[in-house]
Amino acid sequence: QERLVESGGGLVQTGTSLRLSCAASGRTFSRKAMGWFRQAPGKEREFVAAITWNGGATSYATFAKGRFTISRDNAKNTVNLEMRSLKPDDTAVYYCAAGVWPLPSYEPDAWGQGTQVTVSS
Repeated sequence: QERLVESGGGLVQTGTSLRLSCAASGRTFSRKAMGWFRQAPGKEREFVAAITWNGGATSYATFAKGRFTISRDNAKNTVNLEMRSLKPDDTAVYYCAAGVWPLPSYEPDAWGQGTQVTVSS
């Protein structure tokens, strides 16, 4: 099972950008689909974006299309989420996840501990 550690969260202003990273340790990272999810206070966790094992395909939640970009580097065992034009509604804990494509149709089998993103208005 993969161990996932997120980084890059923080407090930013509306309209700015932020890059989240997820470092994976494990032998199966390069064969796993990877995804990002988020959970805002008082809300259920929701899907943000996902990418296939080789980066050949991606999928995004509607709110993320055109603003967020997911990418991965299998040589470095990392997956990133570039977020642009951030809004206060993007405030949440962001989680990295590993699993089977297509995420989120299949429940991920590994989760990171999460990184807080706060967007001030």
